[in-house]
Amino acid sequence: MSRILGVIPSRLASSRLPNKPLETILGIPLIIHVLKRAQKSKLLTDLIVATDSSIIFDLVEKNGGKAMLTSLYHKNGTERMAEVMDKYPYDYYTLINGDEILLNPESIDISINTLLNCPTADASILAVPFKRENSPSDFKIVLNCKNEVMYISRNDIPSNARNPVDYRLKAYHLMTFKPEVIDAYRKMEKSPLEKIEDHEHLRLIENCYKIVCEVVNDKCISLDTPEDLPLILEYLKSDNVYKTYA
Repeated sequence: MSRILGVIPSRLASSRLPNKPLETILGIPLIIHVLKRAQKSKLLTDLIVATDSSIIFDLVEKNGGKAMLTSLYHKNGTERMAEVMDKYPYDYYTLINGDEILLNPESIDISINTLLNCPTADASILAVPFKRENSPSDFKIVLNCKNEVMYISRNDIPSNARNPVDYRLKAYHLMTFKPEVIDAYRKMEKSPLEKIEDHEHLRLIENCYKIVCEVVNDKCISLDTPEDLPLILEYLKSDNVYKTYA
């Protein structure tokens, strides 16, 4: 059986919401919400919060999780995960964003199986149907007929400039990687489209790596700004996963 490590990157600095991982929602810090939910995955062999902050490290350890202090100089979560990989060798690694407060544990397992079931792929990602327009903080994703990622953009893709679009797909950043892909990623320079869109995984697509996608129907709302909180609170209060650890 494959050994799979879940990695939750969590940095203290945030331009839009300072000290975001420590933000308390219904009495629980954000990073602990994500940790408790990710611990319910059935396929993860282990789970580590990778952080640049001793405050986050201590908080995770006090709440029954594992944490690792990583460099202050990583530019994104994938680079931070690469440092974890150097210390903890596993068959696969699942990247779980530290602000996914409505994280569905079952979708972690879907992410893992999506890659395991496609041996020719290098990584997997999830997506959710999405109807909001002109929302540059949400990454839209387009797939080919094999459910492989063709492009990821802050713009509305596909465009409705000529024909109506019933819905788009929003990238849900639950990703599973082969270790050699993570190692290759950190050795690459930033790619041209990555620099334009500011999306780290365009680097893989531009270098001809294959990312396969599975569409799920989760409430994929991450905590990015204070304006996100009212909707998150509304969903959490009726959320079955939250009720198991509240």
